[in-house]
Amino acid sequence: MHPGIHGFAKGFPGLKQGFLLLLLLAFSSVALANQSPVKSPNDDNEYRYVQLDNQLRVLLISAPESDKAAASMNVAVGSGDDPGNREGLSHFLEHMLFLGTEKYPDPGEYQQFIKSHGGSHNAFTAFQDTNYFFDVQADYLGDALDRFAEQFSAPLFTPELVDRERRAVHSEFSAKQKDDSRRFYSVKKAVSNPDHAFHQFAVGNLTTLENTEERPLRPDLIDFWKAHYSSNLMTLAVYGPQSLDELESMVRGRFDRIENRNLTPKVHDEPLFSPGTLPARLNVDALKDIRNLTLTFPIPSQQDHYRDKPANYVASLLGHEGPGSLFDVLKKAGLVESLSAGSGMDTGQDATLELNMALTPEGLKNQETILELTFAYIDKVREQGIARHRFEEMKQLAQIDFRFREKGEPVQEVMHLSQQMRHVAPEDVLQAPWMMEDYAPEKYRDILERLTPDNVLVSVLEPEPNLEDPNLTQWYDAAWKMRPLAPQTVETRDDNPMVASLALPLENPFIPEELGMVTGPTMEQPVSMGTVSGMEVWYARDTRFDTPKANVYLSLRTPATRASARSNVLSTLLVDAINTNVNAWAYPAQLAGLDYSVYPHLRGITIRVGGYSDKLHTLMARLLTQVADPTLTEQRFRIARQNMIDRLQNEAKERPVQQTSEFIQSLLIEGAWSTEEKLRAAREVTLEELRSFSEAFLSEVDPVLLVHGNMTQASALNLTNRIHAMVLDESEMTTVERSHVRALPESETVLPIEVEHPDTGYTLYAQGDDTSFKERAIFRLLGQIISSPFYEELRTNRQLGYIVYATPFEMLETPALGFVVQSPEASGEKIDQAVREFSTAFKETLANLSDQELEREKQAVISKLMEQERRLGEISERYWREIDRGATDFNSRKKLAKAIDGVTREALVETLQNQVIDREQALRVFTVDEAQDNTPIVERLLQRPAVPDA
Repeated sequence: MHPGIHGFAKGFPGLKQGFLLLLLLAFSSVALANQSPVKSPNDDNEYRYVQLDNQLRVLLISAPESDKAAASMNVAVGSGDDPGNREGLSHFLEHMLFLGTEKYPDPGEYQQFIKSHGGSHNAFTAFQDTNYFFDVQADYLGDALDRFAEQFSAPLFTPELVDRERRAVHSEFSAKQKDDSRRFYSVKKAVSNPDHAFHQFAVGNLTTLENTEERPLRPDLIDFWKAHYSSNLMTLAVYGPQSLDELESMVRGRFDRIENRNLTPKVHDEPLFSPGTLPARLNVDALKDIRNLTLTFPIPSQQDHYRDKPANYVASLLGHEGPGSLFDVLKKAGLVESLSAGSGMDTGQDATLELNMALTPEGLKNQETILELTFAYIDKVREQGIARHRFEEMKQLAQIDFRFREKGEPVQEVMHLSQQMRHVAPEDVLQAPWMMEDYAPEKYRDILERLTPDNVLVSVLEPEPNLEDPNLTQWYDAAWKMRPLAPQTVETRDDNPMVASLALPLENPFIPEELGMVTGPTMEQPVSMGTVSGMEVWYARDTRFDTPKANVYLSLRTPATRASARSNVLSTLLVDAINTNVNAWAYPAQLAGLDYSVYPHLRGITIRVGGYSDKLHTLMARLLTQVADPTLTEQRFRIARQNMIDRLQNEAKERPVQQTSEFIQSLLIEGAWSTEEKLRAAREVTLEELRSFSEAFLSEVDPVLLVHGNMTQASALNLTNRIHAMVLDESEMTTVERSHVRALPESETVLPIEVEHPDTGYTLYAQGDDTSFKERAIFRLLGQIISSPFYEELRTNRQLGYIVYATPFEMLETPALGFVVQSPEASGEKIDQAVREFSTAFKETLANLSDQELEREKQAVISKLMEQERRLGEISERYWREIDRGATDFNSRKKLAKAIDGVTREALVETLQNQVIDREQALRVFTVDEAQDNTPIVERLLQRPAVPDA
């Protein structure tokens, strides 16, 4: 549950919906009933758009084969509706709606029901929307909807829960006080127009949500709910395998009880920036080692242009990363690390278009050069970038993507659709993100005419910017200073040679041409093609989703990467060089539906290429060229090494529970190195070392390849031969064993760690005895059963903090339970006392679990484990994980599901007693301001043997 922060769209931002859309005027139920949303030719779901008598608009989605159901309710109310004297009230209301209704008064009932039936739930509050959502096992959709609907028609707002939940909101606020993105957001609010609702504090805390006899909170909460929540401002999406008629009957009679107060959404007609504010330069102090430059341009709202997307057209050119692009020129000059362009926010009246760049240290020193080049590139786009052939290419790519659209997770689908329904015509609700109907040069020009040096806010986020007499934001204490920007300082100089190297995108050579499906049935699982030229090769033809796509994974396992922290660092630097060298060339491939990643791991590096199979081999070949002989330069080495140092130093500034959990992983996984070890190595390595490492990297290799999807076996064999010729021809084949997890000693190990943060972080890791399916099943099921009661007791009842959860903590098939708490008030000892008291009391609950309840929880775990895969990539990922762990019968899920089905109540109670209450093999890590020397304990743990295999 969180107040939303707007993001950026990269390159062609066609999948960022919030700012693209037309405010939907009232449609009569008759008109809506006749509207059938246009769907992808690849979509076999059925849809019905209806309006209830109370004007609640509903999209029903029947997915006959789905094992999951989901629903999302979007309310056209958000933090922009908060009263000036009750900032954060809409966010607080979002929290309170979960906590009991007239029909279901128990505050934990909804969460427990969803969790016990294999689902999850959450909500978020944005500036103009609040979105509530859940998923659940498909058979329980009706019961879940019954509980869900009651939250909007008959919430209780129980008095004692009001005071308790305001503390949860305060904990949420406290947990993010040292988060740089949240701090920067608070500065953006501070410099916005004070007369605009965006200026207000959105999260809420104990001060803004004051609850005293003189100023009770509950009456204000109820008044706000009555004044802002109305069925005519709500849009609901419901997804399940039931027929459309069945889904409609589930909705009618439940959601039509929500009162229609005939409200209208608030209109934010004040400008986002006060007149005379721009142009301006804003400097903001960052806590982490990050350097970001953002250019924010006010533009008119784009919501009524969703069919043509002029902002997307402009942003796709500004955010392009191909040869000669703004990003390419700046990166080659060593000034930026990333660049994205897209919409910042759109209120329906005003919007912003933003360019966001991550700077190198050199870029921070040369901001004027970056600004000069940026405006020179905008000028080039304005003068030469408006062309029909560019529009037709974008349209063609969008149409191909829509034609072969794969299904997403049901909960993600309904979240996106319920928000989109507010803004687009019923027939467009499915296709809106991909629509590019008409070439609109005047609309492009209108936006480009506003991207000028006299209409910009230039924001720089950097550590210790040496601000004289800075302003501080009210709630986050973020230091900032804003000064006028002289437009002439960013004007282009004729003698700047970098300007001459700027170029607009060329025609995209990666647009797929052959979109047919290979012949032959889908194979049930990959088959081994044996060892081909020393490489283990797996192949599976898979056309079940009728999309001409494939995924190829190549793992180059090598002993070179795990020899030391230094070799680990060198592997990461080598991967950075490969990615940097191919980026400009490969970016058009990404726009054309191909994607790739090159990433380091414990055993070496992996190259993954996926997408339309037509041009996939071309992209793979280019990547392999760089893997075989990467270009290594002094400039890139210095930047990449500094990035790594910054990233490692920033780990010490992450939220406390993230640090406790990551500390446990780096300590117990063989081959993982601590932050301190990697930081020391990163500061010492040289370019010559990297060159030597690069040359030796492929001398000993244990390669494995998976080809999965719309490819023939002959194509897979050709690819295998090409890989061998390009990167393995001179390699000696070896075997690189998989890492294991170190076994904890008997009894509890306690490790306080030093973290500078006002909150306390706590993680209790309780480890299993071995990696057998039987042991893993017990821990999975126990984690399922204990999760909701733990949350209810420590977060809701004891109010220890906003971040509270119990979860299976499995690493490399080693079962464990994790109990995680971040508290703004309690110490590590107090949290631990609460965990002990809870686990001891819970033993009786567990022992008294009925057969019916136990079976229900088993099915919840099994349903999640066996959840159907909706995209080719999900299946590819599962196959690849199985290959990595050597489980090449590809039935681990079934084995684990069978083991879960066989878990007894007695085994659960015994594991709870031994591992959690008695802590026979447990590691407790919590944060303190000043820690003792833990080196002897750490050294002993590093010498421990591995957890036994099954």
